[in-house]
Amino acid sequence: MIDRKDKKLSISRQCAMLDVNRSSLYYVPKPISDQDLELMRLIDEQYMKTPTFGSRSMRNFLRRLGYKINRKRVQRLMRLMGLEAIYPKPNTSRPHPQHKVYPYLLKNMTIDRANQVWTTDITYVPMARGFMYLVAVMDWHSRKVLSFRLSNTLDADFCVEALNDALDLYGPPQIFNTDQGAQFTSTEFTDTLKAAGVTISMDGRGRATDNIFIERLWWTVKYHYLYLHTFDNGSQLHSGLCHWFEYYNSQRSHQGLDDMTPDEVYFGLPHPFAQAA
Repeated sequence: MIDRKDKKLSISRQCAMLDVNRSSLYYVPKPISDQDLELMRLIDEQYMKTPTFGSRSMRNFLRRLGYKINRKRVQRLMRLMGLEAIYPKPNTSRPHPQHKVYPYLLKNMTIDRANQVWTTDITYVPMARGFMYLVAVMDWHSRKVLSFRLSNTLDADFCVEALNDALDLYGPPQIFNTDQGAQFTSTEFTDTLKAAGVTISMDGRGRATDNIFIERLWWTVKYHYLYLHTFDNGSQLHSGLCHWFEYYNSQRSHQGLDDMTPDEVYFGLPHPFAQAA
């Protein structure tokens, strides 16, 4: 897919044309033990089921499976995965101290149209050897995945790239809601939203319900796709997710959307069952 010997097109230009993040192209498996990778896979799967598990509960879960592991090691692995327990907790996890935090604007708001509110989040993705991070931008009303990017680091760059992809394809939303992670409070991310005239909203710390729809997306993509397949490199993972998100948007109906697909709701198409009747 990428020709490293092409003298006319740089690797950066080829990545841009193919919509591939350079960090995924240059992905090299992390120098991490096979056992740690197995533990991280188990932690990820359990976290999808019980996001309230902190390091102590996760340690107990792993010990019941027969792993001799202490809490300090679990804490290290969960930090590497970008995971923390979801429950109200005072001042235990803060955004970057130099980044501005914006108020949460969606309380009691009726969200009933496409491009009224977008949201985003990052999740850990296990691979055959190593792992990557996945960020997606979603339309809140329709659940449509507007863009996604992969990276082997938690820098803000790939989040900004995903945001720009969505803005280029669909234009700006009225409100963009995120959590208070350093990637989304970063100047690069918030300045991109401000330049597009978008109002910024941020979840309250430890509030699992503020970003519920994209949390459900992570559960769905992992249990219906990622956990069922093996990916040897970032290019394979990117290609597979392109196909899966296309299926998710255009073919997978949602009970919460009156059995319509995200594309049907986003583009305001008539209900398919009404047409059949």
